[in-house]
Amino acid sequence: MLEFRDASPADPVSHAILVEYFALRAAEFPGGTYTPTFPIPSAFEPPAGVFLLAGSAGAPVGCGGIRQLDDSAAGIRYEVKHLFLRPETRGQGWGRAILDELEHRARRWGAAELVLDTHHTLEAAGALYARSGFEQIERYNDNPNATRWYRKTLI
Repeated sequence: MLEFRDASPADPVSHAILVEYFALRAAEFPGGTYTPTFPIPSAFEPPAGVFLLAGSAGAPVGCGGIRQLDDSAAGIRYEVKHLFLRPETRGQGWGRAILDELEHRARRWGAAELVLDTHHTLEAAGALYARSGFEQIERYNDNPNATRWYRKTLI
């Protein structure tokens, strides 16, 4: 059973899993130009956002967060950030479980939409987002690591 624990991105356990995530992305990123950006902890404090560790107590296998952006024409907007599972745990539906929990939190805080960015080489992630109701949209940020942007309307 996958459990979720709210945590600060600055927490040592959170930081360690983010370091692991960024190292894996850097190793796989085309052209070796991946630019890691550690999350600002205050952006992930409710209701502005939340950062979740996923796994059993004391042994996280993944993470993910949402942070509030400026409202869009649709209303309150949150962005999904740092959705990650250790490679050996993938294929069990846990990525979808993390994404569902983040969406649940956003809905609870009145979100009208969720947005996210990703890189086209992350094919499994893109497929997860499409299966979860996200649609590809135009660029909404200047993330140098992203080549695709998605949105899901919640209301």
